[in-house]
Amino acid sequence: MYVNGNRVPDDITEKARSNQTLLSFLRDGLNLKGSKLGCAEGGCGACTVMISKYDVESGELKHIAVNACLMPALAADGCHVTTIEGIGSVKDDNLHPIQKAMVEMHGSQCGFCTPGIVVAIYSLYANNCNTKAIEEHMDGNLCRCTGYRPIWDAARSLCDDAEELVRGPCGTSCRECPERDICEQDCNVEDKEKVTADEDEQKVIVTSSKDKMAMKKSLIASSPDWADHPKKLFPSDIIDASSADSLALKKPLMVVDNAEFHGAGTWFKPTTLVGLLKLLKEFGNPVGGGYKIVVGNTEVGIETRFKHSVYPRLIYPGDSVESIFQVSASTNKIVFGGCTPLSFIQHEAERLSKNDPIFTRTLMPIHDMLRWFASTQIRNVACLGGNLVTASPISDMNPMLASMGANLVLSKLGEDDRTIVSRTVLVSDFFLRYRTVDIQTSEFLERIEVPVLAKVFEYVKPFKQARRREDDISIVTSGMRIKLVPKDGKFIIEHAALAFGGMAPKTVMAVKTAKVLIGSEFNRETFAKASECLMEEMKLPEKVPGGQAAFRMTLTNSFLYKFFLSVVVELKDDVEGIEGNHSAFPDISLPLPSIPIVDEAELSGAKTFITPDSVGKPFTHQSGPLHCTGEATYIDDINAPSGTLHASLILARECGVIFDKFETERALKTPGVVGIYGSDTISLLKGENRQGDESVFLPIGETIGHIGQVLGIVVGESLESAEMGARAVAIKYGTSSNEKVPVSIEDAIASKSFYESTRYDLTRGDLSALQSLKELEDTTSDTKVGDLVKISGTFRSGAQEHFYLETMSTLAVPTEGDTNLTIFASTQAASHTQEYIASATGTPMSKVVVRTKRMGGGFGGKETRNCFVSASAAVAAKAISRPVLLTLPRDVDMLTTGHRHCFLSKYHASARMTEDGAKLESMQIDLYANGGWGVDLSGPIVSRACLHVDGVYNFPNIQVEGVACKTAQAPHTAFRGFGGPQGIAACEHVMDHLAVACKIPKESFRRYNMYDESNTTHFGMALSQSNRKWHVPSIWDRMTSELNLSQRRQDIDEFNAKNKWVKRGAALTPTKFGIAFGAHFMNQGGALVHLYTDGTVLVTHGGTEMGQGLHTKVCQVAAQAFGISVEQVYINDTSTDKVANQIATAASMSTDLYGMCTLDACRQILARLKPYREKCGSEASLKDLAHAAFFDRVDLSAHGFYAPDKSMCHFDVNKPKPDNYPDDKPENSWKGQPFNYFTQGVAYSEVEIDVLTGNHRTLRADVVVDVGSSINPAIDIGQIEGAFFQGMGWSTIEEIVYSDDDHTWCGKRSNLFTQGPGTYKIPAFNDQPEIFNVSLLEDAENPIAVHSSKAVGEPPFFLGTTVFYAIKDAVSSFRKKASGRESYFEFRMPGTSERIRMQCNDELGIKVKTAMLGGDEKAAGSYQPSGSY
Repeated sequence: MYVNGNRVPDDITEKARSNQTLLSFLRDGLNLKGSKLGCAEGGCGACTVMISKYDVESGELKHIAVNACLMPALAADGCHVTTIEGIGSVKDDNLHPIQKAMVEMHGSQCGFCTPGIVVAIYSLYANNCNTKAIEEHMDGNLCRCTGYRPIWDAARSLCDDAEELVRGPCGTSCRECPERDICEQDCNVEDKEKVTADEDEQKVIVTSSKDKMAMKKSLIASSPDWADHPKKLFPSDIIDASSADSLALKKPLMVVDNAEFHGAGTWFKPTTLVGLLKLLKEFGNPVGGGYKIVVGNTEVGIETRFKHSVYPRLIYPGDSVESIFQVSASTNKIVFGGCTPLSFIQHEAERLSKNDPIFTRTLMPIHDMLRWFASTQIRNVACLGGNLVTASPISDMNPMLASMGANLVLSKLGEDDRTIVSRTVLVSDFFLRYRTVDIQTSEFLERIEVPVLAKVFEYVKPFKQARRREDDISIVTSGMRIKLVPKDGKFIIEHAALAFGGMAPKTVMAVKTAKVLIGSEFNRETFAKASECLMEEMKLPEKVPGGQAAFRMTLTNSFLYKFFLSVVVELKDDVEGIEGNHSAFPDISLPLPSIPIVDEAELSGAKTFITPDSVGKPFTHQSGPLHCTGEATYIDDINAPSGTLHASLILARECGVIFDKFETERALKTPGVVGIYGSDTISLLKGENRQGDESVFLPIGETIGHIGQVLGIVVGESLESAEMGARAVAIKYGTSSNEKVPVSIEDAIASKSFYESTRYDLTRGDLSALQSLKELEDTTSDTKVGDLVKISGTFRSGAQEHFYLETMSTLAVPTEGDTNLTIFASTQAASHTQEYIASATGTPMSKVVVRTKRMGGGFGGKETRNCFVSASAAVAAKAISRPVLLTLPRDVDMLTTGHRHCFLSKYHASARMTEDGAKLESMQIDLYANGGWGVDLSGPIVSRACLHVDGVYNFPNIQVEGVACKTAQAPHTAFRGFGGPQGIAACEHVMDHLAVACKIPKESFRRYNMYDESNTTHFGMALSQSNRKWHVPSIWDRMTSELNLSQRRQDIDEFNAKNKWVKRGAALTPTKFGIAFGAHFMNQGGALVHLYTDGTVLVTHGGTEMGQGLHTKVCQVAAQAFGISVEQVYINDTSTDKVANQIATAASMSTDLYGMCTLDACRQILARLKPYREKCGSEASLKDLAHAAFFDRVDLSAHGFYAPDKSMCHFDVNKPKPDNYPDDKPENSWKGQPFNYFTQGVAYSEVEIDVLTGNHRTLRADVVVDVGSSINPAIDIGQIEGAFFQGMGWSTIEEIVYSDDDHTWCGKRSNLFTQGPGTYKIPAFNDQPEIFNVSLLEDAENPIAVHSSKAVGEPPFFLGTTVFYAIKDAVSSFRKKASGRESYFEFRMPGTSERIRMQCNDELGIKVKTAMLGGDEKAAGSYQPSGSY
């Protein structure tokens, strides 16, 4: 193996094990920590590395990006591996242009995903990519922070065709145009104005993609030969056919594992087909012991990691076995070798189609299906044969091949051990039952043969519907083929084949439906009959495993209908081609039959979606270069002290039962296991196990609250041994009660399971009007001016997984005879973690030091929920007197750490009809939050939801009551927005409902009822004060005007009128977000500033860096104060021994707090330096002043502190009105002022939905946010884009699923089904709006915060839901057209493809729902797809 240009020494490669991943080998064996472990299932791309091979036949180097977390280390035999460390380094300023682009264009925030993204981009450039290739092949990498746009810009900026994005209409780049001085084109005039403005500034923020594309020259100035970097790095020994390594690679390989703590199998790498078949014959017989074939390891890797499968032998066919890696084409068939990588098949399909059109209609459908098959990294290694043999019931390619009549050639060794014997099996006959296929253990799938389709009149089409467009497993997938013949003036269906995945335990053919089609005329009526048959043939029970029964049934019929429409289009092309060039088709007689008539609107269903001052400048993220080179250190990257043990948690796998005990005897015999600890260990340490209403380890004898509750911890010499030990612990459960375990909010309401301490009740206005509101009937008739319109209903918003790329991680190091503990933790709350650990281990807080350098994302999830992880590691470390490293696997992290709270809202509301519209009168609303099995932060989250339930609207009478429900889920916790988005979402739903009931356009109704500057909120806070301004109405009006909203609405209406099955929608969505911690005491912060005698400054403050740029902003504040460059200010880490009693980095308050306290400390030092400034003169440098002061014995360190005005940031909801309180003061203002100020904004979006599948795409998004006077516009815009994307994800595609009444197929009750990127989908690269504009409101200074800035982390989150409301608008458009009127419907969050499809309530959907519900058409009309709420 070669890594980064160097041959790995044999003594290291000899330690590679057959079950060891390449990532483990790189990180543990070579100490290359740049590649990260994000999910262990190839779903996030954090582990991406580049594999390079020399192709002897072509003499070219081949480069592919792969997931190192799945690829076996031994599969890299003979390969060159390029990791992030081999691309460039911060050392000696040796950044590669790609890394420079990522830094300069602000492409990293937390930085954990960045190395993998950089390597993925590097791999594409190694293959001479263009912008189109980049846009298609970044599907294997996820980022949770940025919103992707800056990464897109960085990735495309170096392409040769990137300049196409910056050319003017004349075809020349404006800045390179010879007529630039006289050209009056708008693009040139605007660009010259921008350049002039830029020249007035030392630094300028670049948010325009076009401007970024023009940066290529500066990026490559120091590396003109950057494109040849992969070639120069590649070792010559592999190219030299006579070298010892090249000769050795031609021989078979066998590797036997003899590692001390791991029981891996033997690895074989045969180099000939006969050698391969010999191994199968030897080990496949009953006494052979078994084997597993590995090619891409995308299936076996998952089985070994998550199912803990152990295989005695792994057989990896070498690429010298040419017949199994080939792609060839003849006039009658296409042949794919069984081991051919999917990416190569996709490439060859496109190439062959271009070279010979006869292959186009056969190969391009295969190419198109593969485009959406998994990710680039997976396609680069996964093979078609493996996909077939694993027989996944939701496979993309298997139904496709079955419908095409493809054959499989299965080969084995004959009796003479030399002859190869083969047999052929139809793909449609290959799948016998779930995960079982017609193949013998001695057989190998040598090749796949696909018949070439006829030149005309034969058509094949692939279909796939998933939760996310890119890199997602299918919900339903299908391949459909049809062959027509002109006969007796008609087109007759000669043959049809319809295959489906996701509708049964295996790939199935719709045989009965095909019979309906065959022999019938190709027309609408025939397909209508086929649809009725298919509905019965593919009928599913409502509680089918996998859920989504109605959606899946509807999709099969939608696909069939789309197939009919697409064939109509292609048939028309064929007929026109024949009639226009009949001599090329001598066997076809004219005239041809007429084609079924389908209007243009219906054909839409055939579409498939596919300065000297430092403040106010866009300095790049201080850690940006380290992120982009992999040199930024996270907890799991720390070079652990000698003797460090690895840990794995013991988790409950049942709930609602008594925890009797766990038996450890077998686990302690596991090689490498050193110790097992539980609640009794904490007692021995004289610590406190109980922490609030939770425990570090559940004590024996107590009831298990949720699946995944922590019972204990196992430590071992290696991670593998610790995990094996944890699995070997036998947990004994007591009998369960007969009471139903509450999982959902409805369960909790029914059983009255509430956290009463979280109950929150706030009322403003006429109490009698609110009390009578519930008694009023909902308005159903037409209304007139003066009438009261009353509504009632419910709304649900779903949970959301944080999905920070770096999972919970802690390194606990005992020192000083175990009396002290140093904790390295990925936490947003170092002091809270310190207090928790001190309590659990019986150690004084003064002897527990918690340090945090940076986090790979947090978003609120590491504010409290990291504490049990850190405490578990600390207890074990103190008990065994050795360092302990505990990093949660992704599935364990998702199972145990909680999510955003899902909410159920029940409301009554009213509005009074006026001449100008309708004016809000009253709203009574109850908010229920699913808190899980621990109160955690549910109380303040519910209170914030109640304080934001007014949105931006003036309800004269309002009553809100909120409470958290106690359920059998992991305790739910803080997440960006902290309950605010859930409250605002409920309000916006009510506004939509009222607008429909009042028959008023939604935008008009919203604008008419917005707060104005004279209003106060329902909690008594004035919107406009002398130092706080109300901007939402003016931003709304500005966007309405600048976007020409009325014209956009007209354009959307015209589009919708012309397209029956594709609809567009739009939404304008406002937000106000209160800035403060809910608890008064938490609104404080401290900082320690050191000025050194060389003029540099070290700052330590109580905030933590998780990618939000806090450290960068604080450095800017300090640099501005001292009048030095930002480069002279440094922040090392956050540590409880530097700044004590820290407050969690949360509530978007961190820059306000730590910027101010840092400024306070700087001003103290500056005051001490003032005499020396007067003495040394104005030209003296800070170094000169520091030097003079030091020798005069002046303290150059200072501790700064800041707390907002005492009158702000507190609210006692239960405080009664004082007797002497002035009546002219706003109602409820006596309770306090909960917020320091509001961050405000408005977002607009346009979307397009496919009614037949539920797919959607975001056409544009425009966002304007008031962030005051921005300290760093680049960071703030990055925060806005990232928050927008998270909000968009929460409200559209991110769906948490638990085993509850609606999901009984998910395992034992309360089990979390969505435990990784395979089942839980966050937005990917191509989910970005096609047009995305973000602006900061100008002239909006905020005098009460540091340098007049405003908080930005959380407020823009809700603006991402504008995409949800635009989707709802598009669905409403279809429903209105179908029913002839606009009517209210509850569109629940998230607006997944299932909800979009099923809520359209088209005739086909109603039919399917009626059939599934036993003929109940009324129930079908109000049917709601299931969800875990």
